[in-house]
Amino acid sequence: MLTALLSGDAPRSRALAAVLIVILAGLAFAPFVFPGTRSLNVAAKVAVFVLLVASYDLLLGYTGIVSFAHTMFFGIGGYGVGIAMAKLGVGWGSLALGIALALTASAVLAFAIGLLSLRVRAIFFAMITLAVASFFQILASQLSWLTGGEDGITYKLPEFLHSRVACYYVILVLALLFFLALLRIVNSPFGRVLLSIRENEFRSEALGYRTVTYRTAANCIGALGATLAGVLYAIWLRYTGPDTTLSFNIMIDILLMVVIGGMGTMYGAAIGATLFVIAQNYLQDLMKLASDATKGVPFLPDLLHPDRWLLWLGVLFILSVYYFPYGIVGKLRLMAAGGQNR
Repeated sequence: MLTALLSGDAPRSRALAAVLIVILAGLAFAPFVFPGTRSLNVAAKVAVFVLLVASYDLLLGYTGIVSFAHTMFFGIGGYGVGIAMAKLGVGWGSLALGIALALTASAVLAFAIGLLSLRVRAIFFAMITLAVASFFQILASQLSWLTGGEDGITYKLPEFLHSRVACYYVILVLALLFFLALLRIVNSPFGRVLLSIRENEFRSEALGYRTVTYRTAANCIGALGATLAGVLYAIWLRYTGPDTTLSFNIMIDILLMVVIGGMGTMYGAAIGATLFVIAQNYLQDLMKLASDATKGVPFLPDLLHPDRWLLWLGVLFILSVYYFPYGIVGKLRLMAAGGQNR
């Protein structure tokens, strides 16, 4: 049953399985084990970003596509919900229409970008997606009558979602279902073709696979995953704006999460997103405790000052890349394989 649920992609490492169980249990019982608004916000963000990072890993890790437009699709999902609820009124019909229009717009854009751009070399495709994402961010800021401009949009949701705990579990369940759907995709024959294209595009072409078709399909699926993540994030925040969904800083964060967790592993998305989001929200608190504890020691209090949390986050990233060149999932699986070989 569990193997079927995971699409036959077992963790292949007891340590990895234990980490994944801890993450799932932590998210499942977060409202009760970690009471408080802040901890619930962190748990909801982890759930959303697991889906967002997994959808990007489908492109980068499984297909070898470097795209900088992922936050654009994330933003389309958020603005789809925000505009629908603000302009059409509060109701399930408005919410459904906003989600449907956001998914349609993302699919059309991803198809157009993929079909027109994936024939070029990787670096040129990356630059095209960067230009498109920048244009969309500027557009969202300028069309203030529709998008709220730099201030964004604040809106209300149907009554059932007023409860933060109920809203959290809706987001968690949907994020888990979409994550399992992506896991099924990458472990299907379609996913194996994507891996073949990543390893050797010319050989895949010689075997009869139309690589542009597969890469375009992967681009569309990844875009839809990012849009769904944007929808869930907008439902949780009850707000959407350029800084929350379209910022290029979010794109950098997604790249870091993929690398930390391990490219080409959906489980890496779960681990990378969890570690990064928790570090973003609690590293300053830990540094404040460390700074207060080292008062009287030369240099250390200043070095551990909470304002320098980004510096230490960068150091942690460098160390993780150095000690986990294949990501945390890759490292754990290699260790498990080495133990079995002995």
